[in-house]
Amino acid sequence: MIRLCWSRAGAAIGLLMLLAAPGAAQAPAQADEFVPQVGQAGKDVVWVPTPPELVEAMLDLAKVTPQDYVMDLGSGDGRNVIAAARRGARALGVEFNPKMVALSLRNAAAAGVAARATFVEGDMYKADISQASVMALFLLPSNMLELRSRFLDLKPGSRIVANTFGIEGWTPDETVSISDKGCSAWCTALLWIVPARVAGNWRLGNQPLVLSQEYQMVSGMLDGAPIADGKLRGDRIRFTVGTTEYTGRVSGNRMEGTARAAGTGTPWTATRGNLDAR
Repeated sequence: MIRLCWSRAGAAIGLLMLLAAPGAAQAPAQADEFVPQVGQAGKDVVWVPTPPELVEAMLDLAKVTPQDYVMDLGSGDGRNVIAAARRGARALGVEFNPKMVALSLRNAAAAGVAARATFVEGDMYKADISQASVMALFLLPSNMLELRSRFLDLKPGSRIVANTFGIEGWTPDETVSISDKGCSAWCTALLWIVPARVAGNWRLGNQPLVLSQEYQMVSGMLDGAPIADGKLRGDRIRFTVGTTEYTGRVSGNRMEGTARAAGTGTPWTATRGNLDAR
């Protein structure tokens, strides 16, 4: 679901309806059951469903497994949550519209995944996302920006996957398009992997290591020599100093891994002296 400020909703509804995936399925219902309409507006919500093919592409990109706990904020008719539950994951949708919540529960039951797919009525900005290993979302950039700091507080290695819209300032780790598979609207999935926090002063052996961090990108100095190609992927870190490539894993205030130069690998360990905010 896409959330919009009410003052912008009127202009956006027409555009979103034009851009909505052709033939976007409406949930089957009995005569007395709520049936959502593409582009419908609520208090601050416009509903545009993610095409089923992109839902699957998003979950593939996030590598969802039965060990994951998947959350969707503004979960609409529940399709992201239900698709994750079909893969064996536990999944939770948070949705403001109580009729959408009821519809999602019916859809989950019809799909045979009610035991793994849960839906609650609530405000996405107040939802507790701390236990999520995957966030599967279709939100506007303004929503993503407001949630950004909370995403960064997730456990390193947690994945955020979204339909089309990015997170201001934070470059996706991967982007996949399904436009070559017949998709005509909402065809792009973006993935971010929550990086460990490494900014600060470290000691690698007897050498000072000073790291700066901008999301998953890392720069700094090792004993006065500049670091190049520094990057995090969750708790995994990689950087180069001169002709030596350092790879390793971050665990709180400790890093350890292997330094390779001229085909030879040497173990390395670094410990952090003080914590700096990202």
